[in-house]
Amino acid sequence: MAVTSLRVHRLRSLLTVLGVVIGVASVVVMSAVGAGARELIRDRVASVGSNLIMVVPGVGKREGVYMGSGSVHTLTEGDAEAIQKECRSVRGVAPMYGQVGQAVIGNRNWRTRVSGVSADYFKVREWRVRRGRIFSVKEERAGDKVCVMGSKAFEALAGESYLIGRSLRINGVPFRMVGVLESKGQSYSGEDQDDALFIPLKTAHLRLFGTPFPGELRIILVQARDSELVSQTMAEVETLLTRRHRIGPGREKDFTVRSLTASQQALMRSVEIMTIFLSAIASISLVVGGVGIMNIMLVSVAERIREIGIRLAVGARSKDILIQFLMEAVSLSVAGGIVGSLVGILGAYVAARFSGWPAIIGPAELALAVVVASSVGIISGILPAIKASRLDPIEALRSE
Repeated sequence: MAVTSLRVHRLRSLLTVLGVVIGVASVVVMSAVGAGARELIRDRVASVGSNLIMVVPGVGKREGVYMGSGSVHTLTEGDAEAIQKECRSVRGVAPMYGQVGQAVIGNRNWRTRVSGVSADYFKVREWRVRRGRIFSVKEERAGDKVCVMGSKAFEALAGESYLIGRSLRINGVPFRMVGVLESKGQSYSGEDQDDALFIPLKTAHLRLFGTPFPGELRIILVQARDSELVSQTMAEVETLLTRRHRIGPGREKDFTVRSLTASQQALMRSVEIMTIFLSAIASISLVVGGVGIMNIMLVSVAERIREIGIRLAVGARSKDILIQFLMEAVSLSVAGGIVGSLVGILGAYVAARFSGWPAIIGPAELALAVVVASSVGIISGILPAIKASRLDPIEALRSE
């Protein structure tokens, strides 16, 4: 009976449903994009490596002006070795020293990051080899001129036809390419991890870049044994380096210990707040849709007073009238919820296609959208339904 009554005024019912459709679709799109953004952040942080802590030189000061983190030369290979030996919660340590360099193969050249790393760097980063191999500990200690390429640098310089073992020049120094890494994509900070070359740390110091500070490092990556031990590992590393650098109480530390997990949590929190904010704005459409349903139901009650009077006169109870009009309101909102969910799915995938973010829509979100739409219908239709159920049969029959 509810559906039949709504079909009498199809255009009016369609326009009423439209508000609910827009509201539900907007909420579905915002939820899907927000979930996709959170998953993207998880993937990018995971691509850097799990349970990682980053140790960088501290803030430098020149002529009374702070130069920013990493501007002083305080981290050494001895610090990395001490962290590996003395910190119990540490699984692996990967010291790094690098600069931007110019790589040349034949008539191709490419300016990219050249990082001197230890052989354990690829284990700590959980970075697999696509072709060839990584350099060995023996090659690292000997300072051999060998190179491992990121996938983007490899494609720009050599291409798939280039053979492992061939030579290239980095800043004019000849190297032998021994491997190509699998693609990791962008990091959580937006850096292209694949646009890089990796050489042994000793080779970077002695044969390529040189350094006025023996054993200088730009970054020390530390991998905790477990995600639950990250905070403990940070405390151990900070205590050890404070002691090694002879930093007294109250003095400013010349290094910084950062947790990538904390960075992930901060980014996730930002995305969650933005998703809630945008969803709240989208929910305004649901309120507008609810007002539209209430308005059309009040008009319907006013138009059908005689019908209500006849039903009451032949034995219908107030409860029957209440349920009849409430069902009409719920039918409008449920129809809007279903159509809005379908439109939202389409909109989410379109948004994902143009934004480059994944769209994640689960059955729980779709079920919630329909439940919310039904609730809007019940809340919006209950006042008109109560008004209809309380009509006096005699007065209703007299109505023109």
